[in-house]
Amino acid sequence: MSDGARVAEGSPRIRVAIVDDQTLVRTGFRMILSSEPDIEVVGEHGDGAQAVEHVPKERADVVLMDIRMPVMDGLEATRRLAEASPATRVVILTTYDLDEYIFDAFRAGASGFLLKDAPPEQLVEAIRVAAHGEALLSPSVTRRLVEEFARIPTGTHAVPGLDELTSRELDVLKLIARGQSNSEIAEALVVSEATVKTHVAHLLDKLDCRDRVQAVVLAYESGLVQPGAHPSR
Repeated sequence: MSDGARVAEGSPRIRVAIVDDQTLVRTGFRMILSSEPDIEVVGEHGDGAQAVEHVPKERADVVLMDIRMPVMDGLEATRRLAEASPATRVVILTTYDLDEYIFDAFRAGASGFLLKDAPPEQLVEAIRVAAHGEALLSPSVTRRLVEEFARIPTGTHAVPGLDELTSRELDVLKLIARGQSNSEIAEALVVSEATVKTHVAHLLDKLDCRDRVQAVVLAYESGLVQPGAHPSR
C-alpha cells in the first residue's frame, strides 16, 4: 500500500495543476495521478501564461511545470507564480537534463526538478514532498547546483535574518545546502529528526524562505557555504 493510500479518511487531497504544451503528456500525468487517493488534478494548462492566470484560482498546492512552452516558458511562469501564489509549490518537469535549467528553475522559486522519464512513483513522491513544504533535492540535482555555484561569483553580503540564526540553526542550514535530508542531518548532529524539523522551520522563518531550495540558494549566495567546502566549515 502506498503512503497516499494510508491517508486518513477526510484528509484534504493534494491539489495539482499540470502545465505542459503537449496534450499527451498532460493526459499521461493525469492518468498516473488519478490512481493516487491523496492527489487531485484540479487543472491542465498548455503554456505558462495560462498557468499564471488560472493556477491561483484553482488553489493548486503543487504545479507540475514544463520548461519549454510557447507564449510563456516554465521558468517565467514559476517566477510569477512564486509572487502571485507563494503557497503553491512548483515541480519542474523537463526532458532536458541541463545544468542551467536546474539552476534557473530553483532561482525562479521551484521546489523540485524531475526529468519526464522519471518513474511514476518518483513523480508522485515529488508531489507529496513539495506539498509538505520541503524540496526535492536529490544528490544528483544538489551536485549540479553546487557545480553551478562554483562557476559563478558568490557573494559575502549581509543577508536579512542570517545573523538571527543560532549556531545550531547555522549547522543545519549548512547541511541542507549539501542536500542532506532531515534524517541525515539528525544523524550528523546526533539529535532527533523532530528536533531537526524544528530547526528547519525556525531558520526558514527567520530567513523568510518559502522552502529548503531558497535556503540552499541563500546559503551559497551569501558566502555562508562555499562549493567544495566541508559542511561543518
